[in-house]
Amino acid sequence: MKYRLQAIIFVFVAFMLGCNEYMIVGVLPDIAHEYLDSLGKLGLLVTVFALVYAIFTPIITSMANRWRRHHVLLVLMVIFFIGNTWTAMAPNFISMLLSRILTASVAGAIISMVLVMASYVAPREKRASLVSWVFAGFSIASVIGIPIGTVISTTLTWHDSFWMISGITIIVFVALIWLVPRDTPQFKSTLSKQFVLFKDSRIILGVSFIVAICAADYTIYTYIRPLITNEMGFDNTWLNWLLFGMGIFFIIGNKFGGYLADRGGIHRLSGIYAAMTVLFLIFGPVLPFKWGAIIIVTVLCIAFSCYGSSTQLMFLDIAEKQYPQSLDLASSLNSIFANIGISLGSFTASQAVTFTAMKNLGYVGAVYGLLATILIIVLSKKYTGMRNY
Repeated sequence: MKYRLQAIIFVFVAFMLGCNEYMIVGVLPDIAHEYLDSLGKLGLLVTVFALVYAIFTPIITSMANRWRRHHVLLVLMVIFFIGNTWTAMAPNFISMLLSRILTASVAGAIISMVLVMASYVAPREKRASLVSWVFAGFSIASVIGIPIGTVISTTLTWHDSFWMISGITIIVFVALIWLVPRDTPQFKSTLSKQFVLFKDSRIILGVSFIVAICAADYTIYTYIRPLITNEMGFDNTWLNWLLFGMGIFFIIGNKFGGYLADRGGIHRLSGIYAAMTVLFLIFGPVLPFKWGAIIIVTVLCIAFSCYGSSTQLMFLDIAEKQYPQSLDLASSLNSIFANIGISLGSFTASQAVTFTAMKNLGYVGAVYGLLATILIIVLSKKYTGMRNY
């Protein structure tokens, strides 16, 4: 019974973090209107958040093993609450930027610790399923959190969207005090000993693959609201339903990813990302046919979200067998390099819409998609684990 409750709260943590990170995409136009700034400039909020997330996560995760993991998690949750509440009250762009930097500095370490705890509390045969559900928490944020946040923003203010997250954070914090496991094994080691993990070519290929996938994702996701309304021609009522539908397909992709992780993992992904690259290439020409474009977006949502369980279990598998002192760092690689990819993709997108039409973003995504496909093919040949995981 306790394992089930722990699993639920772990998913809820991911949901909370997902709302905080992704909701900004849905409310960017409203923030731009209040601050009298351009969407291109406000898109940097996504870029900076992801960059800070990527920089601070390995540092905090690696240093945190000097203290008991559950104590560190609760402290990081308090910092997250302060950062998000600051965002809710931010009166201008600089204040908003600083609040997002504070929140991003701890968000990655929070989910990394939750993933390590999940891998210990779950029976081995259920690890892939629980990991996929934790990742699905981010997609549930897309299904429920982002549309609700967008509705709150359009009917009240975008500030209220972030106040909602602060309320969720209090609930999650209380549940964690009760349910967080207090006896997960820890290997105390220096920062340099943990980073030996990056001498492994499989790790380098894996994280490069994640960067490419997430960069491809955010070439269009950063501007998904204007793409749906301005380029495809849907109104705001349809926008909320379509964002809801995208979240559903993100969840489907996460659960499909868990299925793949149990049946070959890394070795089953190359075809998916080759197909994703093709969809990016045809995205621009199909945009005027709005329902065709939405079908492409829904399939892309599945492709974007189905790698997580396979790469997470591969990183943990390699660390457990060869670099046990790096287990905490290994658990954070997905979130670290996903955010590097998000930062790269959102920056590329913000530059692209400055110099070319928004309908051409699909071609930018196709470049990253091709790179991801090549990387996963090479990685599949180098990594021999998980075929019968």
